[in-house]
Amino acid sequence: MAASKSTSRSRRPVARGKSGRPPRQRHAQAHAAHRAKNTSGSAAKRSRKWSHHVMETSDAMDIEHDIFKTGSAETIAKSLKQSSMKSRRRKGTPFQSAMSMLNFYINRAGKNLPKTRRDTLQQAKRKLREAFGRAP
Repeated sequence: MAASKSTSRSRRPVARGKSGRPPRQRHAQAHAAHRAKNTSGSAAKRSRKWSHHVMETSDAMDIEHDIFKTGSAETIAKSLKQSSMKSRRRKGTPFQSAMSMLNFYINRAGKNLPKTRRDTLQQAKRKLREAFGRAP
């Protein structure tokens, strides 16, 4: 008779977020809530809100509410640096996460972003590079 191998596998503990659920379940839960909320609306209304859904469910990082809409370039850069350093939801380096979040906002605003606000956000990019000790 052959000796049987142990079939029990050791499982790694699942990383859990603030809600106490693993990331995949958080995404599914938020997606279901999003779908339920928008079932009565038209397809055009639903498609405009996808970036909000991405911000809520992605593992990018946690940022201060409405940071891109208020404040100066220095304030935005400082807040993004602080958020990226303390966030546990990011996948890349703190600099990558902060810069990608800033670019995400600029790109999603597109042509609707006023020139003065766009200039402020471009200045925030330069300040962010300085804050992380990167070349401009």
